[in-house]
Amino acid sequence: MSSSTTSETTGTADLRTDYRVRASELVGRGWLNTGGADVDLASLRGKIVVLDFWTFCCINCLHVLDELRPLEEKYGDVLVTIGVHSPKFEHEADPEALAAAVDRYEIHRPVLDDPELTTWQAYAARAWPTLVVIDPEGYIVAHLTGEGHGHGLASLITELVEEHDAKGTLHRGQGPYVPPPATESALRFPGKVLPLGDRAPGHYLVSDTGHHRVVELDADLTTVLRAYGDGERGFADGAADAARFSEPQGLTLLPAEVAATVGYDVVVADTVGHRLRGLNLADGTVRTVVGNGVQRLIQDPADAAREPERLAGADPVDVAISSPWDVVWSPELAAVVVAMAGTHQIFAFDPVGRSLRILAGNGNEGLLDGPGADAWFAQTSGLVAGADGSIWAADSETSSLRRLVPTADGGVAVETAIGAGLFDFGFRDGDAAQARLQHPLGVTVLPDGSVVLADTYNGAIRRYEPTTGQVSTLARDLAEPSDVLLDTSGSQPLLLVVETNAHQLVRLPVPAQALTVDEGAAQTQRPRSAVAAGAFDVSIRFSAPTGQKLDDRWGDPTQLKVSATPAELLLDGAGSSTGLSRTLRINPDVPEGVLHLTARAAACDGEKDGPIPDHAACHLYQQDWGIPVTVTADGESDLVLELRGVNA
Repeated sequence: MSSSTTSETTGTADLRTDYRVRASELVGRGWLNTGGADVDLASLRGKIVVLDFWTFCCINCLHVLDELRPLEEKYGDVLVTIGVHSPKFEHEADPEALAAAVDRYEIHRPVLDDPELTTWQAYAARAWPTLVVIDPEGYIVAHLTGEGHGHGLASLITELVEEHDAKGTLHRGQGPYVPPPATESALRFPGKVLPLGDRAPGHYLVSDTGHHRVVELDADLTTVLRAYGDGERGFADGAADAARFSEPQGLTLLPAEVAATVGYDVVVADTVGHRLRGLNLADGTVRTVVGNGVQRLIQDPADAAREPERLAGADPVDVAISSPWDVVWSPELAAVVVAMAGTHQIFAFDPVGRSLRILAGNGNEGLLDGPGADAWFAQTSGLVAGADGSIWAADSETSSLRRLVPTADGGVAVETAIGAGLFDFGFRDGDAAQARLQHPLGVTVLPDGSVVLADTYNGAIRRYEPTTGQVSTLARDLAEPSDVLLDTSGSQPLLLVVETNAHQLVRLPVPAQALTVDEGAAQTQRPRSAVAAGAFDVSIRFSAPTGQKLDDRWGDPTQLKVSATPAELLLDGAGSSTGLSRTLRINPDVPEGVLHLTARAAACDGEKDGPIPDHAACHLYQQDWGIPVTVTADGESDLVLELRGVNA
């Protein structure tokens, strides 16, 4: 392998701890995908076990699901993967919502329902996702945070198989997974809806996400007139009955003159395929227009800073992107605006000029307004263009409504209309400053300029009126609505809603009098770490894997970036610098917040005591943490984290 920097975040044997700790018992409310049986560690003895601590709102957790699928297939007779569902949002603690998510994401493994975070805390998990590896004798051998660990896990599992095969402690055979009964419906977890207008009056395109296809529906919202995709997860361009998608979501219609130039009418966000696809409505063909299918990972601030250079002049189909969730045509920008949920950014794609650029977002996850290049987003999942040229965005993980206002230089300025932060949510109407949403996925604009949201985890349709700054509720008790638009095809305007967990589209009347709901504001159930005001030491432990050494040819190869939400939480210590330790100063006047930490280290193949060979393969190891904290008099004065797999 030639000298390069990769996105690996694990090595081989070095993933393992150097001391033995027994795994804690698996405790929760109940189990899914086990045929009704409980699973305990004694029944798993002899298997290699990977605990995947996840929550179904989290895009990084969804990425890990896909990373683990090849391992589950390859090592199926010796590996048992168990999803430990540790909810962030209140809605995710609903057992019916969890069961639907397990079905929707095709999770073929036992899942422990852990709504009280009992097992989460027993394994000292700090972030979603977290992976814990348990050997066949019941000992923890690795503890990993974040995504990108597939390669390292494969190496570790191979090593554990060899070791325990030789010891006679490895038991081959089927694990505890029992598939649930199959369900059939015309649509399966539909995601987004698009009226075809003059191209096909009264018809709608729907992303039939659970069936991995896009379908054209008649005005009755049930009759399938045409399908794009053969219904199997995967990737293939070509004719409508041969093409393949992987959990498609957003759809947008190109203007007729643009479509005539580029040869396709509709752009589809092929979310898990990490591509944008073009549909030709006349001949039914599907083509890739953006993305090479490789998931893009933003590794560090310097990596993010290079993104414009990476994209400039590149053919869009050769570029790696990450989980595009929604798309909308912007007449103001003459481009398709893309909610790039996987990197928490907003992109702009010019289909005529065949160019791709970052419109807003620096890759940090959170809620921060300002110039587009400096703004923070969190898994933006819904977009709509307003009549004034602005773009409204449903920013799901911050439970917020954001607005992107075009600027004279071709960029945007970012504003927040509703929402407080990454861990704040609720169901509250009234003044926008106090109003709360819960993981909204869809957004549209009404003719009067008001903005309507599919407030997904509240099961509601909400309205925001920019002129008054008031928020109200138009409908509730829906099954995870993920998109909404105004349907004017009949004698009176109606709301057309994609009711994802009911596998249907429904029309609802626009109420003459909106509801005013106040069920309160809340914060994520994730436990906060108590920290003391004043000096606070942060230390990140890292050692290069066996067969590698730190790449110190050009100075210190490690870096630590620290920030906080709100920024006032830190009186000192924010910013990026070399080294993996730093003393922060916590503000005694800020009662709580979130510490954002990013650590990275570079290592190359070579012996620890020798020089790095010419053309050695080099590797970048990186991890991000968002740690909720409460400032108390008896809180901790230091924090130690692992950059890579070490027992917590």
